[in-house]
Amino acid sequence: MSIDDSPEVAPSPEEATPTTLSRRTFVTATTLTGAVAVAGAPLLGAEPAAAAGSATSSRVSLIVNGVRHTITVDNRTSLLDLLREHLGLTGSKKGCDAGACGACTVLVDGRRVNGCLTLAVRLEGAEVTTIEGLAEGDRLHPLQQAFIDQDAFQCGYCTPGQIMSGVGCIKEGHTGSAAEVREWMSGNICRCGCYVKIVDAVQQAAPRK
Repeated sequence: MSIDDSPEVAPSPEEATPTTLSRRTFVTATTLTGAVAVAGAPLLGAEPAAAAGSATSSRVSLIVNGVRHTITVDNRTSLLDLLREHLGLTGSKKGCDAGACGACTVLVDGRRVNGCLTLAVRLEGAEVTTIEGLAEGDRLHPLQQAFIDQDAFQCGYCTPGQIMSGVGCIKEGHTGSAAEVREWMSGNICRCGCYVKIVDAVQQAAPRK
């Protein structure tokens, strides 16, 4: 009885059946079949990458601090980036860039918004007011003056957003008490801890009842 030492040749994937496959030929055949399948499949993530690269730009016309601007921007541009990068209005600060700190607060049609979460292309025809647009010439807005009077800032990074939020808070009529001001200003974070003086400044600037 002789032993056949000739190398075992794997059948092609088409010829392979459960009865013709040894363990070695089964592994070889499935490896070849898998390689063909992988070679013919699209790369994982290729389609989303292509979609991301196909983003388009749009023209948007809006009024910022009383001046109309018509700008072509990427559709993903935030209002904050439009103000800072396209219009050079750097008073609005980029803090968390996730809507959690309020440093980028501006007014859109008189309402408070987080600039980092607002798409610029959705503001066609809107009126935007930033910290640069509050003063009238050399005359400060009453809340700007109140922040100075009350010494309501230290590093000053959050101050533009705090003031813009405070202006909105006053317009909305949420200044009946210190507790009410704190509640309606809670979206604006001050890392220096000037909250008491900020509340005092908002109450100073609010109309007397």
